[in-house]
Amino acid sequence: MNGYGAESPGGRRTAPDAADPTVDALSYLGDSVYELIIRERLVKLGICGSSRLNSEARRYVTAPAQSAAAERLLPLLTEEEEAVFRRGRNAGHGKNIPKTATAAEYRRATGLETLFGMLRLEGRDRRTDELVDAAFPELRI
Repeated sequence: MNGYGAESPGGRRTAPDAADPTVDALSYLGDSVYELIIRERLVKLGICGSSRLNSEARRYVTAPAQSAAAERLLPLLTEEEEAVFRRGRNAGHGKNIPKTATAAEYRRATGLETLFGMLRLEGRDRRTDELVDAAFPELRI
């Protein structure tokens, strides 16, 4: 994973391979993957009503919650996973920090999203589930 994609003979950039997406692309995908997993688990746990589901989901999908999850998961990551996490964390998204999070929390959350994006692209859903189980035992299904 070292960049976006190669230039074609016409000078246009080609789409990245699954093994070579940008950090932005990985975190974009990972944000959705992470939120979908949380939502799915809440539904499978029998939580009903969109208002209650949204309220419960916010406990897990905010930058501070994702940051705390990342801290719990760091000791469990492989070297490759940790490198992807660091790459996302260090990407420098300083302009988009929500008011509810510190810069450090936002960077850790972005690192986690980047990791989840990479795992999804590699088809490693079982590993994603293992990490969510470790981060949030109360959401095990």
